[in-house]
Amino acid sequence: MSFYTAASRANKNCPGLVAGGQDTLGVRERVCVQVKKVYDACLQQLVLEDEKVVICPTGGPFTRPLNFIGCRNVKSRGVVKNLRVDRIRDRDKKHDKNHDRDRDNFARVRADVEIPIVVEFVDANGVRGTGTATITVPKDVVLFVPDESIIPFEIEATVGATCADGRFLNDFRFKLDLCITIILKVIAEVELLIPAFGFCFIPPCEEFAEAICTEFFGLPLFPPQLEDIRITD
Repeated sequence: MSFYTAASRANKNCPGLVAGGQDTLGVRERVCVQVKKVYDACLQQLVLEDEKVVICPTGGPFTRPLNFIGCRNVKSRGVVKNLRVDRIRDRDKKHDKNHDRDRDNFARVRADVEIPIVVEFVDANGVRGTGTATITVPKDVVLFVPDESIIPFEIEATVGATCADGRFLNDFRFKLDLCITIILKVIAEVELLIPAFGFCFIPPCEEFAEAICTEFFGLPLFPPQLEDIRITD
């Protein structure tokens, strides 16, 4: 059945135009969008000191020793590996019949989150270079995890990393001090009904070169005289 059949039009949970009397906030319609809904999430920020990594250099050859410049993550999406989800209700029921029912929908989530980073350096001849590496952070947290459904939930990680300091060891090995941010999320791809204000207005692009010319064309044709500068002052 289509969203737009006669039977569906009367259903307020189907997409459609909003009646004029309801348009007090500028909402024009109900729209069904396909999105990743975040059911739960938690954030962790930590400092990793003396983390040893071996980078895979781009380009080269490079002459050692290498002088460390900096590093940061190359993607905001971390790689979740070795995932294990243990529902707390299943564990508690085995040990206590009077377990806390408020915890029934929660689970212990364990995983390794891999964060891809790029390390910048200068070799012994002054040639700049970069190399990729991966930082692995173990996670062991409690999150709300929905019951099983046709559309399965997933565990995703949004990550950020930057180097506070770094030292060259040997070959392409570095010892790094990193500031790490990890947001672990329970998500599922759903069709969500939301209020909408209509399509977005896309403004025309502003040409950068044209803006420069406008500023240039606004300059006086001839250099100002000393008398003109004094009058202005």
